[in-house]
Formats: sequence, structure tokens, C-alpha cells
Amino acid sequence: MTLPPETPRPEAVLPRAEYPRPDRDRSARWLNLNGSWDFAADGYEGPITVPFAWESRASGVHRTWLEHGTYRRTVTAPAAWAGSRVVLNFGAVHHHAVVRLDGTVVGEHTGGYESFEFDVTGALDPGVPAALEVEVTAPADKRAIAHGKQRSLPRDDYDGVSFTPTSGIWQTVWIEARGRTHAASVVLRGDSLTGIDVTAVLVGDAPAGAQVTATADTGESVTMTADADGTAKGRIDIADPVLWSPERPHLYRVEVRTGEGDAADAVTATTGLRRFETRGEELHLNGERIYLRGVLDQGYWPDTGLTAPDAAALLHDLDLARGLGYNLVRKHLKFEEPLWLHEADRTGMLVWAEPACPSRFSPEAAAAFEAQLPAMVERDGNHPGIVIWGLYNEEWGLDWDIPGSVARTEAAVHAYERLRELDATRPIVENSGWSHVRTDLLDWHYYEPHLGEWKDAVARLASGEQEAFPVRLGPDFTVDKSLYGDDAFPRFGVPIVNSEYGEGFTSLERAWHLRWETQELRRHDRFAGYVYTEFADVEHEAAGLLDADRRPKDWGGAVPADVNADTVLVLDLVPLAAGADVEPPAAPFTVDVHVSHHGPTAASGTVQAAWVPAGTPHGTAVPTPTTTTDPVKAEPFRLSPAVQLTVPAVDGPARLLVWLADDEGRVLARAFLDAAEVEPPNRRGARPGEFADAPRPGIA
Repeated sequence: MTLPPETPRPEAVLPRAEYPRPDRDRSARWLNLNGSWDFAADGYEGPITVPFAWESRASGVHRTWLEHGTYRRTVTAPAAWAGSRVVLNFGAVHHHAVVRLDGTVVGEHTGGYESFEFDVTGALDPGVPAALEVEVTAPADKRAIAHGKQRSLPRDDYDGVSFTPTSGIWQTVWIEARGRTHAASVVLRGDSLTGIDVTAVLVGDAPAGAQVTATADTGESVTMTADADGTAKGRIDIADPVLWSPERPHLYRVEVRTGEGDAADAVTATTGLRRFETRGEELHLNGERIYLRGVLDQGYWPDTGLTAPDAAALLHDLDLARGLGYNLVRKHLKFEEPLWLHEADRTGMLVWAEPACPSRFSPEAAAAFEAQLPAMVERDGNHPGIVIWGLYNEEWGLDWDIPGSVARTEAAVHAYERLRELDATRPIVENSGWSHVRTDLLDWHYYEPHLGEWKDAVARLASGEQEAFPVRLGPDFTVDKSLYGDDAFPRFGVPIVNSEYGEGFTSLERAWHLRWETQELRRHDRFAGYVYTEFADVEHEAAGLLDADRRPKDWGGAVPADVNADTVLVLDLVPLAAGADVEPPAAPFTVDVHVSHHGPTAASGTVQAAWVPAGTPHGTAVPTPTTTTDPVKAEPFRLSPAVQLTVPAVDGPARLLVWLADDEGRVLARAFLDAAEVEPPNRRGARPGEFADAPRPGIA
């Protein structure tokens, strides 16, 4: 039997059936509108599955370069909602949406990534079916609109690192009942560390002068009175505050209640008490120094594009990132779903959040880019896990020309200042990668296939001796980009983070580069963190530690969690090649070893090593005797002095397992060296520390 469209299907069979806003909970009275809708577009008429983009297989349409589409279905608000306000919500629609009920326009929205809502009280009477229509325009030429990694026709300058577009409705659609006067926005900030500052913006029947009570789950509360604009502000003082951190991700639930009786409204929002700030060149969380070990995540899935196929897949990505040793995810050029952000808060993952960019500069494109910012901050600003706001990426939408253009420089500065007006509680990066003119973090993107040059360049960038580095902007277009887009930008005093790096053609080579490039970043105490590119493959871009289905690749014995640990070993050598870090030594072999440690107290022990058969992983029982160094001690955030490790000769291919053990035998850090014969560099066409035949990746 086919259920009529207006009847909610059993939740188990709805795609993305979960309530999409656990961070702003009204799930007591809501109705999910995902599922099968009627759809008509250029050359297509039939069903479409919401919330999957029409380009995706999951939508059932699987058509690219449609520029117009109209969705239709019947919707009935529950009769029990009589007397309430009814609000229609969209998680995201790319790019311009006109929404009608029974043929009457109830609202329209431009912008492909923001969430938006319309009060449809009166247009959708509870218990009465109505025809809901969403007409969507998604331009093929996206260059002047915020589109991030979605491919454009005509192509934009970074087409080589762009992917299948995500057009139309691509996040959950739902209706919910609210009180006659209700909080359309709830802003919570806990950066004071002793209480929660509350701002509620009321709408509805009588917002001006309305009484609002905000109550934390500790029982503490504040009562506020809305001003003439419907804005109520107050503070909940917490007598025994528990701070939010990755180690203890404590969240507070705050119920914001307005009105009484049947007309009352209540919404429960979440936040945490935490302060993330810059102090000189250091980053601090709740007054303690922190080092960012991040991974770039584009948030794409096979068959569903920018939409996660289900909640389990979406949330599992956080577990996977944590299992790889990362404490931060840079969600790249995309507002990720509130469900994911809430899980990051709940599990203690730090987040670098950023909007999508346009790809060509014009005053109109810059204005469209900035138009996203209020919605970004309003929707996501309560999340304690978000510790960095990003803006432009690599001068995309600024024509790669900040240093040469006053207008483009001003656009970057203006975006920074606008975001700072909206939220002054987090560091902001105005143009990730290079050419900084107004930023709280000095971040840089650098892809270098030769590990010897990587080692030297990283050292020069850390010391300040070098400011520029080569950037491959196209197949035959490489330019030197400077950290600074303005001579007046201070050369010292701002935290420095490498926010994109990684090399290699095969998964083995990429894991090899991960090991050695990351250790060079850890060598220099001046750096405040890094972000590896990237978490998972996307379509043709095979740079992920995981494949597109989130399966581990062959890392050649490397363990990313060891590479990204609080405590790591830094070896003083330039390796020869993937799978052959050194030639098998015919005589005793000596290497200096340092310890980089980012824990709250010092780490000490001895560095130990043992030769094992090639390919033997750490954790395998090793032969005795092992080689042991003199004791070494690493103070927090200070590279230790070197200790000398000398190991015996070895005959043929072998692996040298290296580890740091404390006085009780506990292993604090792990590394390894592969010993194998290497074809002479003049025959391979490569220098030591460089693979010969792999192309360099494009920009990300």
C-alpha cells in the first residue's frame, strides 16, 4: 500500500530521519519532510529523494548541470499544533530557493550553504493538507557565487581540485511547532569560563517586552526582558563551572523559555565554557597552551556529494579522525551539518570552520561571500568545538592577487572586520594559505615533493629567514607566494600554523611523506600546529589517508596515530625513498634523536631500537638485546636535546623499530626506519627524499 504524500512515513524508512538540530533542540514537536518528492527540471520529470542533491545517485535523478528544478509535495502539520506557530526549516539549498504553499510565496533565500527558515503560520493550517513547492535555481556558472569545491561551467581557476556540484535541496527539510512568541535565535557564549552569556532574539505575536527565562541544566537561571526589537540579554552564573576541553568535553544544556501555558515556547541549546585565544605566537585553551594536530576534511561522500548518506556515516568521520591521531578537523569550504558539529562538541574534537568561496573577484561576489557570515555565526557560534573561523581560502574569489590589488586586499580585510563584529571570541583567518593582511593566525599551505628541501624550507620559515615558497597554481603555472600580503604585517608575534601539506602519488608515498614532513613541523617550537591534507579521497583527488568510502589505505607500516601523537620522535636525517629510508648499514649506524612533547608535564625516558624483518609493525615482540640511548627529557612544547642512537650493521632489507620508553617501560612515542637498497639517484631522476615520477598535487 502506498502512503499518501501528506502522511509521514515511518521514521525508519525516511532518509536522514534524525532530528537535525540537537544543538538547538525542538524535537518534541517536529515533522521530517525528507523522502520522495515530485521533481521537474530541464529534461526530467519524476521522483527525487530529499535531501540528496539532484547530481547524486541517492537522489534518484543523477543529473549534472541542471540549472533549474522544482520540488513538490503535500504537507500536513499535525492537528495538535493548532494555536502554535508553524516554522518551515531548510538545512541547506543550493543556490536560490523560492518557497510556495498552495501557490503563494512564503519566502525565498539565496546562498547554497546556510540554513534558513520561514514562519508559515496561516499558510499551513494544522490538520489541513497544503501543496509545498520549492523552486531552485543553481547556476552552472558559479564563479561569482559562493560554491567552494563545486565545479563550475565555465570552469574556474581551480577546476582541477573541484568536484561534482551539489545542487538543490541537500540537507534536511522539516517543520516544527513553536510558541506564539518564540526565540528565533539563541546565542550562548561561555568564554568568560564562569558563566554563560545569553542573547535571545524573539519573534512572533509580542516579542517586545516579553519575559524570557534561560535555565542551565545545573538549575541556575536568569530572567530577561526583551527590548523593543525583541532582543533579550542576560547571564547565567555557574557556581561550580566545568570547562570544556578535548579531554573533558563538558556541555551545558540551556532551556530558553518564553510565555506560559499553551502559547509557551521552549528551545534547548547547548554550549560549553571554554576560551580559545592567541597569546603572542602561542595558542591557548582555557589558559593552557595547546598544539593543533589537524586534518583537512572536504565533507564529500560517494553517491551523495556534500550530503552524508546517513547520520552514522557523518558522525563516524569524527571517530576516524580521532583514531588517526588528530585533535582538530578543518572542515573545508563548507558549513557542515549541526549534527556533526554537536558530535564534535560532545566528543571533544576541535573544529576549524569556514564558508565556501566564490572563484572570481567582483564587488558583488565579495558581498555575496560576506552575506554568508551572519548565518554562519548565528547557526554555529554556540559550538565550543569551533575554535577557529576561516574566511577566504588561497585568494579564491580574490583572483590570487591580494598583493597586487587594493580592492582585493580591502575585500579580505573587510571580511575579517565583519566577522570580528559578529563574533569576537575566536581567532579568524582572513585568507588561508598566504598573502595575509589582517589575521589572528599566520597560516601557510606548502606542498613540496623533496623532503630535503621541505626540511630546509620549514626551518627557514620557522626562523623568519624565508617568507615565500613556491605554489603550483596550475599545471604549468608555479609562483612564489609570501606569507605576507602587506609589508606592514608584523613578522613576529602571531601564531604560525601550517594548514595544508602532504605529498606523494601512491598511498605508500603519501604515508612516507606524512611521517617525515610532520616530524619537521614538530621540530620547530615556534609553530602552533598543522593541518594535513587530507582525511579522505574525493572523486579524482586521491590524497586521503582513507579512501572515499573511509577505508584505511596501505600506509606501509606507518601509523598515523603515532605520527600525530602528543609525544613524537624527531630523527636527524633526510630519508632516501619510500620503503628505503636508509641503505642497509654495513657498519654501526648512528642517528641523533629528539623528542617533541606537547603534554602538560615533561616526558622522559630512553630511546630504544631494534632491527626486525622488513615490514614488521610496532607492537610485535622484538629481539633482545635492544639498543638504548642515554636518558632524554622533553619539556612541554620544547624540542628536547638530541640523544645519539647507534645501532649495529644489518644484512639486507630490514626495519629499525625506534621507541621512547619511560622508567616503567611504558612506550611514549614510536618511529621506524626502513633499510633497503635504493636505485642510484642519477638513474631514478630524483634526489634523496624525493619520488621521481609522481606529479605534485594541486592546491586544496
